[in-house]
Order: sequence, then C-alpha cells, then structure tokens
Amino acid sequence: MKRAFIFLANGFEELEAIAPIDILRRADIPVITVSVSDSKMVTGAHNVIVVADQLFSETDFSDNAILILPGGGVGTKNLAAHKQLNELLLRQFEKNKNLAAICAAPSVFGNLGLLAGKEAVCYPGFEEKLVGADIPDQPVVKSDNIITARGAGVAVPFALKIVETLKGAELAHQIAKQIIFE
Repeated sequence: MKRAFIFLANGFEELEAIAPIDILRRADIPVITVSVSDSKMVTGAHNVIVVADQLFSETDFSDNAILILPGGGVGTKNLAAHKQLNELLLRQFEKNKNLAAICAAPSVFGNLGLLAGKEAVCYPGFEEKLVGADIPDQPVVKSDNIITARGAGVAVPFALKIVETLKGAELAHQIAKQIIFE
C-alpha cells in the first residue's frame, strides 16, 4: 500500500493532524508525518508538541497515495511559505494524484490554482482564498482528486473520506462503527 504523508508546520491544528493519523492507521494505511521545519519536533497551535517521523528534506514522496495538509492559521501560513512543499503539491496535482486539506489549509491549494472549477470548503473566512472554487455548504467535500474540510470539528469525517477514497466505503464505514462515530 502506498503511503499517506501528513505535513506538520509549527502552529498546525492538532486535532486536524492527529485524527487523520489515527483513522488512517486503523485502516492499515501507512502514514508518514513530515516536518516542514528543520526539526522533527513541531509545536501545534495549542502547544502540543509532536515528533514528526521525518523532515521534509529527507523524505522520498514518490510512493504516495495522498498528501494531507492540516490547518491552523499559523500552521497554514508556514505550509504556504514552504517552497518545496508547494512544488510537490503542484506535481501531485499535475499527476492527478490525491490531495487533502482541512480548515485554513485548503487556501494553500487555492493560492496554487489547484481548486479552479472544483468544489472545495474551508474554515469560515478563508473562502476568498479558494480561488476559482465552487463552495458548497458541506463539512467535507471530495471533488475529483481533492478532499477539503471546514475545520477541527470535522476531522473524523475528513479522515474517513480519505479512507473511503483510498480503500473504499465499506472499510470507512467499519472504522466509523469501531470508533462509535456512526
């Protein structure tokens, strides 16, 4: 199974990273957490320190199933400022491979022009940064190869949509039942 990569930047929204890590691993999807700073220790928006599996500079992304961006205002700014991450996201999009972002992070996709003609959602107030996107009134949206979600409160449905995309609706439903989500 190809791997899922979750990018951690200082100021990331903890729930938006940890819930997908947990749910994807329950689905036996290998998850690699990647720090976009020069340290594996990444501090979240609420001062939770997470040790990433790898640094961006030492990671081979060629064998990936999906690239995932958690949000958080400061975290999203730090993701958007990472030139090599932006280049990786553009290559992923050009290959029509899976991308996912939650909260403020879909704005990174919007700023790169990846959402034109697609449906996408984000944290309220960031809609103008979803350049060219149609913004439905839904908590989680999958449009072609891009999954977006509104915020921390929908981190579990966001993660389940990723599982559904990578391994099917039946497994996503089973995991939802296991964690008493449904």
